[in-house]
Amino acid sequence: MSNERKLTTASGTPYAENENSQSVGARGPLLLQDFVLHEKMAHFNRERIPERVVHAKGSGAFGKFTVTHDISRYTKAKIFNKIGKETNLFLRFSTVGGEKGSADTERDPRGFAIKFYTEDGNWDLVGNNTPVFFVKDPKKFSDFIHTQKRDPRTNLKSPTMMWDFWSLNPESLHQVLILMSDRGTPHSYRHMDGFGSHTFSMINAENERVWVKFHFKTRQGIKNFTDSEAAEMKSRDLDFAQRDLIEAIDSKNFPKWDMKIQVMTTEQAEQFPFNPFDLTKVWPHADFPLIDVGVLELNQIPKNYFAQVEQSAFAPAHVIDGIGYSPDKMLQGRLLSYPDAQRYRLGVNYEQIPVNRCPYMVSNYERDGAMRVDGNGDDSPNYFPNSFDDIVADQTYKEPAWDLGTGVADWFDRNGAGDNDHYTQPGLLYTKAMNDYDRHNLVSNIVGAMSGIEGPKREEIINRQLCHFFRANAELGMGVARGLNVNIDEVMSHLRHA
Repeated sequence: MSNERKLTTASGTPYAENENSQSVGARGPLLLQDFVLHEKMAHFNRERIPERVVHAKGSGAFGKFTVTHDISRYTKAKIFNKIGKETNLFLRFSTVGGEKGSADTERDPRGFAIKFYTEDGNWDLVGNNTPVFFVKDPKKFSDFIHTQKRDPRTNLKSPTMMWDFWSLNPESLHQVLILMSDRGTPHSYRHMDGFGSHTFSMINAENERVWVKFHFKTRQGIKNFTDSEAAEMKSRDLDFAQRDLIEAIDSKNFPKWDMKIQVMTTEQAEQFPFNPFDLTKVWPHADFPLIDVGVLELNQIPKNYFAQVEQSAFAPAHVIDGIGYSPDKMLQGRLLSYPDAQRYRLGVNYEQIPVNRCPYMVSNYERDGAMRVDGNGDDSPNYFPNSFDDIVADQTYKEPAWDLGTGVADWFDRNGAGDNDHYTQPGLLYTKAMNDYDRHNLVSNIVGAMSGIEGPKREEIINRQLCHFFRANAELGMGVARGLNVNIDEVMSHLRHA
């Protein structure tokens, strides 16, 4: 008996009756004084926190990152400062558009968010399983996400909304082709690559800056569902990817990814044929080959899903010394919106939650707020500078200045001259990166998805989107048009006048 724990209220008061409410007689009304009843019901009513607006359905695991190659010429980040060095991490996978209870085999991009617990603070690398995205300016993000959610009138998912938006935003074409290929339905989280997606920067010990993209290549091999296989799995198991990850790690079949980077100098960026900070574009591997860095391994399933997966919070604003931002407009927008989303969802002190807490030193002048649980700075000063504490601003962590090349502030057209080629890379994706099997499934998946477009604007939306497909590749356009039983002559006429 001595090893057993007493049942208590949240305040620690032991109690004996946890199954029957106190009442006036066996069949009489309940008494207001049964505090345990109130506490259990009140807590139950508040168990659900707001789900993420995007990436609501997710799975997570702890693991480690091991350095295998020296990249100190590019970065002074301590996480990379020694071959063989290990850093603990947490990785959360997710779907993007679905709600928390949706299927994790839906056609959707997959989130690939990593929190590295480094001695210089937590580094959040918040990416996807695709190297590009649908839009290149954060002002368009909420509009795009609304099209992936539910129609405000019917509360149903709407192919019409999705394709209307995509057809009016040709910058989306690259990501649309990836999404509509079998890469849009990964077999599991273990069998897909991950990408930082954005352009970031690295800064070395000499304060020299280069631009960088992060890649995580799965050692399990790429494996995707076909559209019909994904639909069949959805009918059998809404949580297939979650189950697959747990079973793999529990059986000691630890999934691994190779971290690699692409590096571009500032001089190369200035001479690049398109904007290197455009999230709808990739850097060709032939020009910027992958450089080996290390190995990421997942080896521990969280003991409590809510505490460690649902409450995990990521923000690309969280970088470390030696890793920096870039002029990528979507990244710049996320620096504000992601921490703000977590403060709304989890509270202003969300970084004190154990899964989010830096395991090393945290010292600043932030105080108070809901759910402050770290002592709130005790009796130390809450202002800076002061004459009493020993906190200093270490100037060795200061980043070098940016030369932005302009002093003009304005609203620049995101698709202005030099930034309006939305078709070359999607065309190369179709002709070079895909084989005949991939191309066949891509066309079939697009036809299936666009067949759901309805309403008085159906023909207009379809023709507008077909024009984008034709501009990327004529064979692609013809295949989709035939599958939708569209009059090709009409489309070509529309294309000539567009």
